[in-house]
Amino acid sequence: MSQRPLDQRQLDERPLTQRPLALVTGVGRRAGIGAAIATRLAADGWDLALSWWGPYDARVHGGADPDGVDAVVAQAERAGARVTRLPVDLADPEQAAALVGRAEAEAGAPVTAVVMSHCESVDSDYATTTLESFDRHLAVNVRAPFLIVQAYARRLREGAPAPEDRRRVVALTSDHVGFNLPYGTSKGALDRLMVGAAQELGDVHVSANAVNPGPNDTGWFTDEVREAVVAQTPLGRPSTPADTAALIGFLLGPDGGWVNGQLLKTDGGFSAR
Repeated sequence: MSQRPLDQRQLDERPLTQRPLALVTGVGRRAGIGAAIATRLAADGWDLALSWWGPYDARVHGGADPDGVDAVVAQAERAGARVTRLPVDLADPEQAAALVGRAEAEAGAPVTAVVMSHCESVDSDYATTTLESFDRHLAVNVRAPFLIVQAYARRLREGAPAPEDRRRVVALTSDHVGFNLPYGTSKGALDRLMVGAAQELGDVHVSANAVNPGPNDTGWFTDEVREAVVAQTPLGRPSTPADTAALIGFLLGPDGGWVNGQLLKTDGGFSAR
């Protein structure tokens, strides 16, 4: 975990590649949104540095997807991407703060874009939320993104030669609050972090946005939940990870840079009702 970021000379001397590097967090499960984002970006011409934390998936999802990362990497490589694997516990501030530098050191390239699709998400309400759970949600969903973006901005200001027209920060957010209180509270703070990044990182040509996928079918839907989501969605089906990946692919593309400081929804109209 202690690799130092590449210095300017090392980055300037790296082998030339036309594929910029995207750091994508939360890519531990094939059913997850992070996996869909990673494979979409690989198809769009990005190299990837992928982070995940298996113990979280085991704790929250009832079991990690042991072959998930391998499957995502294989699909990305078939699309021509070079992929760097970065298992990291984002509840640890030292690991979170070091992630951008670690990605650059291990990938041998500057991080051009950051997509944060990781989260801590454990349902609880005012009556049942413990202090430990509340603090963990804030650590993973707010403090870690702050440290990642802070390190990313620092590297750009130091002169990391990331293409100026593809510098992006995107974070996945949510408006689910009631009975998911610490998660929703932390996501509200994450929204403000993205607004702050949009305001403060213009000098290094970064566009920053939050994307709200709405209820996504990533393996947690019951029949009852699915029926309720379909009934509330004008387009008549639940959102899928590929829907979210399509929007993020646009935001990271050459035409997405003027979208900045926005909270964007890709939920088929679920939130319109």
